[in-house]
Amino acid sequence: MTAPDDTPDAPGTPDTPDHGRSAGPTDTPAGAQDAAPAVPPPPPAPPAPVPAPAAPGPGDLAPLLPADPSGIAGYRLLGRLGAGGMGVVYLGRTDAGELAAVKVTLADRAERADFRARFRREVEAARRVVSPWAVPVLGADPDAPEPWLATAFVPGPSLGEAVVAHGPLPGRSLRVLGGAVARALAAVHAAGLVHRDVKPGNVLLAVDGPRLIDFGIARAADPAGETALTGTDLVVGTPGFLAPEQAEARTGDIGPASDVFAFGCLLAYAATGRPPFGTGAVDALMYRTVHDEPDLDGVPPGLLPLLRDCLAKDPADRPTAVELAGRLVVDTPGTASDWLPAPVVHTIAERSARMLALPDIDATAAGTAPPGTPSRSRRRFLLASSAAVLAAGGAGTWLALRDDRPDAKGTPPPKARRWTIGVQADLSGPGKEIGQAQEAGVRLAVEAFNSREDKPFTLDVKVSDDRGDTTRALAAARALTSDPDVLGIIGPSHDYTGQESLPAYDEARLPVVTVSAGLNLLINPAQNQGRSVVRACPIHAFNGMHLAYHAQAVHHPKRPGLLQERTDDPYSWQFVVGTDFGFKQGGIPPRPRVIPAGAKGLERVVGEMVDAGIDAYVHAGLLPSAIRAAKALDALGFTGPRLAGQHVFGDRFLRDAGRSAEGWTLGAPVADPTTRKEAAAFTAAHRARYGTAPRWYAGEAYDVTLLLAKHVEQAYEKGGKRPDRTTLAPLLRKDVHQGVMGGYSFDKDGNLNGVGTFLYRVKDGRYQSLGAAPATPTKRAGG
Repeated sequence: MTAPDDTPDAPGTPDTPDHGRSAGPTDTPAGAQDAAPAVPPPPPAPPAPVPAPAAPGPGDLAPLLPADPSGIAGYRLLGRLGAGGMGVVYLGRTDAGELAAVKVTLADRAERADFRARFRREVEAARRVVSPWAVPVLGADPDAPEPWLATAFVPGPSLGEAVVAHGPLPGRSLRVLGGAVARALAAVHAAGLVHRDVKPGNVLLAVDGPRLIDFGIARAADPAGETALTGTDLVVGTPGFLAPEQAEARTGDIGPASDVFAFGCLLAYAATGRPPFGTGAVDALMYRTVHDEPDLDGVPPGLLPLLRDCLAKDPADRPTAVELAGRLVVDTPGTASDWLPAPVVHTIAERSARMLALPDIDATAAGTAPPGTPSRSRRRFLLASSAAVLAAGGAGTWLALRDDRPDAKGTPPPKARRWTIGVQADLSGPGKEIGQAQEAGVRLAVEAFNSREDKPFTLDVKVSDDRGDTTRALAAARALTSDPDVLGIIGPSHDYTGQESLPAYDEARLPVVTVSAGLNLLINPAQNQGRSVVRACPIHAFNGMHLAYHAQAVHHPKRPGLLQERTDDPYSWQFVVGTDFGFKQGGIPPRPRVIPAGAKGLERVVGEMVDAGIDAYVHAGLLPSAIRAAKALDALGFTGPRLAGQHVFGDRFLRDAGRSAEGWTLGAPVADPTTRKEAAAFTAAHRARYGTAPRWYAGEAYDVTLLLAKHVEQAYEKGGKRPDRTTLAPLLRKDVHQGVMGGYSFDKDGNLNGVGTFLYRVKDGRYQSLGAAPATPTKRAGG
């Protein structure tokens, strides 16, 4: 979209006609999108923390494949617990009825000498650990054509699975958990090993206490001779549950104290339901682990001293596992009901019952189909029959609930098909201003289309309100995608409702166009996600990058301060990545600071930044903390440039920050329709229909609705019939569209090309449009 011609504050605005949204910048921040250079992009994270994946439990048992063996070394295989690039983990049973988790390495992996050496080391490490709180090895053969390892099977959930499903553990459960895992680690260290991957997915909750599992990356405490197998600059373990020395790949410093740090992270997670260094991008987690203090809010007071000792940055300051075990002396667990909350006990009982009910299976041979009709096939037949009955019942129910009635011959009359544009947005929740504005834009676009005398069909609008609630998002999306009359969707209006809606989008394969969800992985070709999503707004990293370009071009800072707030890690981290990249492109390294979720200590940190001599302030965080930062900077008399991004922009910042908002510059993926002559008719229509000037995001929603309608019409004219909605998204991605708010074009994955960020300065309590942000950095003199 185009900046106004008389805007002096937007140097570097693209020179192409009215294509401020689609004129591509020359550089992109590493990690910003898949086509960019290789700093890993921040992964999506829902509002609730997501721990490392849990070890598979009985509820995850999948049937054997025809090529799977029926037995290995005396273990009859009952099903698959998991599979990956290295091999398969089966659930096995001996003739005596003992269950085991049997890990089998793929033959092509086994042919590699280094991999076989790793597997042999895992077996040896697991056998050396003798503890009632570590899962014992039942058998192994690292020299077999396909090496295998069998360990005792625990029919309980992992700690990660239990906390996600049922919340943090209570006090006694924490002490039992901590005491048992500490004793298991003491046994690991007594065997001369370092586990190196202590995390919630590697602790199983059993009836008589927890069990530490997985010695796949355990190694000798003396690192001498290990580099041939592990590499020197390789980070090994799970981010968020790593010690600082692991995060920085300081191989010589990794030892038993590293496991103690990870133990502290694990126990903090069990107590609070969140990792102590947050979630989000790997780089962000590593940085926080090394530099930040842990977030221990919610930890029982009696455990705080112990956890603080475990999470000391210096390995020498941490207690040993033996000392931890001594500080966590409690009665033995006894039974599950003695040490675990009732919902977790119920899960263990339910899974144990499933294990008792597992039938025998018929033998299969590798590469052949099972002979005859095995019991597994019979079970599949029964399940398929049940599904068929349900499907028939569902169809009958659907027919019975239809409004139209059959004619005299019993044939229902044909139902007129509608041509419908769907809207998924937050219309009644915390982000309703944005959602309602987008709905208004869609309705005005549909009215404009329907007012044409030459229209080939009439469009309707169907709205689904997700209330900004991630737990409602998928159902809200399915209400639209399951309606065959909906030919495309405008929305969602929020990052995380968009993320949660992806299964519905990907299943339906109809176009989904968003003008406000800038989460980078909403479109994720690597994970085959967002295949039909078209993003008509920049990702958050680009928003930060172009804001940094503007700061350099206009204010020329030499010591910009960059504050990252961890309340919304994916947004703030992406914004930080882009802003940091943008400043460094101009040869200006920013001064970063990080504050915990909830903006704790914000005023103190802002004061320290000002005292350190920053000459510009960039806020990478949410609206509430930006309001506090504005007031803190105002009270300190800071008059340098102050900048923030999309999640701060809006009328509430003006209202709640008051005079402290004066002079701030904000970047958002919306243009001001009142400054564009092309939007005059749209603005007039909005005033006539709603009694006000268009609100932010209404104009962009208007544009993309007409973009979608254009392709529906073109497909109809080409085929002479209602288009197949699953064919429309690729057409949208190839288009170059001129709307009332500017130009739009997209890359092959559906991401907006070019800048797409527009700047506003707060003046006299109102936003003053500065036009489009610069597309390229301004280099320092001599740089």
